[in-house]
Order: sequence, then C-alpha cells, then structure tokens
Amino acid sequence: MSRVGKQPITLPAGVEVSIDANSVTVKGSKGELKSPLFSGITVEQDGNNLNVLCSDLGTKKTKSFYGLVRALIASNITGVTKGFEKKLELRGVGYRAQVQGKALNLSLGFSHPVIYDLPDGVAANVDKSFIVVSGIDKQKVGQVAAEIRAFRPPEPYKGKGVRYVDEYVAMKEGKKA
Repeated sequence: MSRVGKQPITLPAGVEVSIDANSVTVKGSKGELKSPLFSGITVEQDGNNLNVLCSDLGTKKTKSFYGLVRALIASNITGVTKGFEKKLELRGVGYRAQVQGKALNLSLGFSHPVIYDLPDGVAANVDKSFIVVSGIDKQKVGQVAAEIRAFRPPEPYKGKGVRYVDEYVAMKEGKKA
C-alpha cells in the first residue's frame, strides 16, 4: 500500500476541482491543469480534502499508479496556485541569453547562436547570467530547463556551461607536466 497515496490533499482557497471517470481537472488563479486517472483508482472530494482511493490492490500496476495519481494531482494544485520555476546559471566568457518573444536566444560559445522556442505555458526571464524558467506545469518547466541545460552542460575542468543554480559540479584537476 502506498504511503503517498493514503495522504489526503488539502485544497487551498480559490481552487476548483472537477472529477470525471478518467481525469481530474484543477482550476486556479494561474490556469487549468488536467491529470489522468487509471483503472482501479478513484478520487473523492470530502469538503476541503481530496482522497485518492485504490479499489484493486491485488495488481502491482494499480498499486504503483496509486501514489503517482496523488502526486500528480497535488503538483497540479500547487501549479495553479503558486506556479513552478527552475533557475539556470550561465558560466563562461561570452555566454549570454536573451528572450525574444516566445524564443530564447542563447550565445554559448558555438559559432552560431542557439535559438530555443519556448512551448505554450512556459515563460523565461533573463537577468544577467541567470535564466528563470517558470510555468504552472511542473513537468513542462523541468523539461524545458533540462533541454536548455543540454545545449552546453557544465564541464568538469573549468566549470563552463549551463547549470542549475543549486547544482554541484565536481571539478577535476588538469594534466600535470
């Protein structure tokens, strides 16, 4: 039995939840998100709480989705109320970023600029050498941040590249003559 799935989800003020047979829709001040429900898993609203129930605990697949559904609904509620953000840092001489409409223009030491088109629901702000990726969908925000980081991941000898703000990069010693 999932310990995560058993916990009730408390609904903050201003959040509306509609439960269908195979999805849960959450509406808040920042937008609307939808989570799928899998067979054998139901969601009940009890006043200000949501409870995820698992009817068939005999199968391993249903048990594994039990905690997943609860976590997805909880992150959707957090997204429509507060939102999510990931901070990236550019380290390197001449590494720059600019937001141009719905695109991010990156100068990362290549012979050409890297232009990354931001998907719907995700925004980026640039402040000197920091990029802040924000949105209401946790998965999209994390995916965009990972794709931006993948253009030039931090290298272990000089530490140049794109890294998360709280990321630790183990530095290596260079060759000795």
